[in-house]
Amino acid sequence: MVLKPVVALTMGDPAGIGPEIVVKTIASWDIEAVPLVIGDGGVLQEAQKRNTLRIAWREAHFPLRGDGPFLLDLKNVDFSSFSFGKISAETGRASYEYIQRAITLALEGQVQGVVTAPISKEALHRAGIPFIGHTEIFQSLSGVREAFTMFQVGELRVFFFTRHLALREAIARIKKDALVAFLRKMMVFLGVLRISEPRIAVAALNPHAGEGGLLGREEEEEISPAVLELQKEGYRVSGPYPADSVFFFASQGKFDAVLSLYHDQGHIATKCLDFYRTVSVTLGLPFIRTSPDHGTAFDIAGQGVARHESMYEASRLAAFYALSYTLPLQDQAP
Repeated sequence: MVLKPVVALTMGDPAGIGPEIVVKTIASWDIEAVPLVIGDGGVLQEAQKRNTLRIAWREAHFPLRGDGPFLLDLKNVDFSSFSFGKISAETGRASYEYIQRAITLALEGQVQGVVTAPISKEALHRAGIPFIGHTEIFQSLSGVREAFTMFQVGELRVFFFTRHLALREAIARIKKDALVAFLRKMMVFLGVLRISEPRIAVAALNPHAGEGGLLGREEEEEISPAVLELQKEGYRVSGPYPADSVFFFASQGKFDAVLSLYHDQGHIATKCLDFYRTVSVTLGLPFIRTSPDHGTAFDIAGQGVARHESMYEASRLAAFYALSYTLPLQDQAP
């Protein structure tokens, strides 16, 4: 008998669309996992009311027994000053506390996967939280050296060599040795995700993959040598391929994953393929963590119009990966 994994869903910023997409996901839950929502019960009840949803919550006591849905109510939102769509230090602090509790439960083994609804960087800053976003929080509180972001939409998986950097700085970091080290990490984590002998494509930086140096020399001087070194070691790495086609071919099954060299290169590809079902996966933690690939959408918060497909897909992927995911020992911090 295979036990169902417990998947914790954090509510995100209470003033954003997080509460709405969480209750919509729970209302449509048909995933082979036990859902545990960590948030504020009053905000969730209001979100249910505005979306005409009835959910039979069960109070969370650990270890969880049964199929849920379970609610861990932190009761940390003051309704005398709360309103949807309003950025505040209070909601920033509340969203951080949901994440803290989820990480603690995951490290204790009470949950096997974590799905995070969107938070606000500005609200975190106002609350004095010293992190810029989810990944940094998870990496610090989980005690790991580094965390990797992978986007998945359907069967297309995209890793990011650089992310939140100015384009000029991202280009300056494209060096052979760094690419080789990153691609080796990709191999490890794709193996963790049940993909043996993965086929990895490297996206080119310049148009037409540089046209033999006519449109840029990064391909010839840094990227191709990195690919060649890994091929000599027996890895199934190829490229660099022009970025205007490689993501399409990967989505058709030609490759198991694509290495995007900078933030927008991979983001545009995945979101154009299916904006509402793109999922962000954080690898390198002691447990699987996923999230929808969109923000808090304060402008439509509380209106009952937010779409929950990405939150649902994030929950489905977390459940799928949870039972087989194990952090490689060499990646655990001392």
